[in-house]
Amino acid sequence: MSTAADCLIFARWIITIDANQPVLDNHALAITGNRITAILPASEARELTAAKVIELPDHALMPGLINTHGHAAMSLFRGMADDLPLDSWLNDHIWPAEGKWVNEEFVRDGVELAMAEMIRSGTTTFSDMYFFPNITAKAATRAGMRAQLAFPVFEFPSNWGQNPEEYIHKGLQVHDDNKHNSLITVAFGPHAPYTVADPTMDKIATLAAELHNGEINIHIHLHETDFEVAQSVKEHGMRPIERLAQRGLLGPRTQCVHLASLNDDDIKTLAAHNCHAVHCPESNLKLGSGISPVQKMLDAGINVALGTDGAASNNTLNLFNEMRTAALLAKGATGNATALPDTQALQMATLNGARALGLEQELGSLEIGKLADVIAVDLSAIEQQPVFDPVSQLVYTQVGHAVSHSWINGKLIMENRRLTTLNIDDIRERAQRWREQIVTS
Repeated sequence: MSTAADCLIFARWIITIDANQPVLDNHALAITGNRITAILPASEARELTAAKVIELPDHALMPGLINTHGHAAMSLFRGMADDLPLDSWLNDHIWPAEGKWVNEEFVRDGVELAMAEMIRSGTTTFSDMYFFPNITAKAATRAGMRAQLAFPVFEFPSNWGQNPEEYIHKGLQVHDDNKHNSLITVAFGPHAPYTVADPTMDKIATLAAELHNGEINIHIHLHETDFEVAQSVKEHGMRPIERLAQRGLLGPRTQCVHLASLNDDDIKTLAAHNCHAVHCPESNLKLGSGISPVQKMLDAGINVALGTDGAASNNTLNLFNEMRTAALLAKGATGNATALPDTQALQMATLNGARALGLEQELGSLEIGKLADVIAVDLSAIEQQPVFDPVSQLVYTQVGHAVSHSWINGKLIMENRRLTTLNIDDIRERAQRWREQIVTS
């Protein structure tokens, strides 16, 4: 019989995130090139041949996780400024450290550290907002990892740019350099309403509308704290969401990150503009920023995705942890045990993330014809027994460490916990060298 696929994977469960067939027992998935080409019962798949056959009798096969907000290179600041409110954390610790240390080498080493952690905990696509996105693009491409790079825009200088015009010019160059890169998409990243002035917002809104007929994303920190909202009312006479709406920055390509301080009118505005919400529950909790009203947003029809934020404010990039926290927090905040059920939490980390990035036709669920971004999670450990419902185990029992395999764009990026495109020992040594430099300076 002729080869039917490049890779044929037999799994105990396939979690499709497809509304028609969410969980399949004892099925197989075929990958040819960079696409999923078949999903069928194991008994039928045994009749096929493939260049590589992988048997995963205790595993759940599912779409790779999509981390829709982070600052990957900040992994090198992990644990450096803990237990501080956002304002002090940023102004007194993070921004001074960035001014002193962030350069191309720092970003390369920090991004590789972050990617190793993300791959080992199931993430196959990450959205990044940080300096030197050109370096991040090269690092992600070398590692075979999929990324959205939101190039940062500020009013003030940094080690990457001097003013909004330079940030935008450099960011659009990264966009042009990667327009044929199947792994990389580039987005506008105005940092936040409190760091971006109206003329810059207007320019971004105009450019975003012109590029690709408006099909370029905008990624922004928004309504992260009550203080941010109060300052906006004081300085601009309106809440940040209202200001962004007036300046044309809200729309179906806008990814609004954090949203921890919202009222009902804010939610109506986000829904009316078809914006996407990016929920970062653990970072919001650790910084004392607040609790995003996720269930209210979902009830309003807003697409809600999940992000970890950076390791400097979360300490981990494990999106399985984020799923569990999001599900528990929604229940505790509403007093409703049915809020944000496990299936919805899992969808937030997969298909909703793809939708937020504008990639739902290609990613986020296991369907024939979609890109082969797939992970396998070993559910054989004692901590996962017995398995009544694999989705429940994935969301509630802390399985990030149990991810055994990862395919991105059809390529096997991790096999039995071993990374195939990144050298963990080398990454660890470089991270330790940065730590020594920072603490002895």
